[in-house]
Amino acid sequence: MTEELGLGFEEAARVEMPEARARQASRNKTCLALICCLLSLPILAGLSTFLMLDQLRAPGKDCALRAITEQMSEPSAQPVYTPSRAKPRAHLTILKQAPVPHVKNQFPALHWEHELGLAFTKNRMNYTNKFLVIPESGDYFIYSQITFRGVTSRCGDTSQGKLPNRPDSIVVVITKVTDDYPEPAHLLTGTKTVCEISNNWFQPLYLGAMFSLEEGDRLMVNVSDVSLVDYTKEDKTFFGAFLL
Repeated sequence: MTEELGLGFEEAARVEMPEARARQASRNKTCLALICCLLSLPILAGLSTFLMLDQLRAPGKDCALRAITEQMSEPSAQPVYTPSRAKPRAHLTILKQAPVPHVKNQFPALHWEHELGLAFTKNRMNYTNKFLVIPESGDYFIYSQITFRGVTSRCGDTSQGKLPNRPDSIVVVITKVTDDYPEPAHLLTGTKTVCEISNNWFQPLYLGAMFSLEEGDRLMVNVSDVSLVDYTKEDKTFFGAFLL
């Protein structure tokens, strides 16, 4: 009898042990899963924060990428031309003229102030003996304004009141002189009538144009009557040139 009871307990124990192990294994799996979940929470939180920050930074990245793309697609700016040295230029103002004899086939040349007041010569441009000397070959703009003033004069013969030895017109010529040609070349010519009936008349004559000049060319201004040139103010009568 006793032996039968002992066998019954052993069989019962053998039946209960696998169930206990199964429950223990289930509890172990549950604990392991819980631990894994707890450990994964910081990782998930960090990943979520990174994704949110990256999303916030995305517009800035897109703008920077767009700016770089546009900059690459735009044509490169053309280099700005800067001359290696300053260009020759001069502005001369009139001086009081002394009477000069007329040269055959040529009007008398004016002489100029080149240092004082508004007058200057810069960057190798030189003035000497009524000539403006070109220091460098190139295209130059040449200009001059000559203001004439006179007294009453009538056109026609002396019987109608024309004063003797007074011209009916005034003439200005800008002349170029070179060593290659014996005769001066007329670059610009201006003419105006002075058939005035009022006293103390004034007539300005302006000339200006672009010319291709060579190094060593000399420029001068010739007028038909030196005595009629107004030298009282430097802004009335002047002469100049500059390299373009």
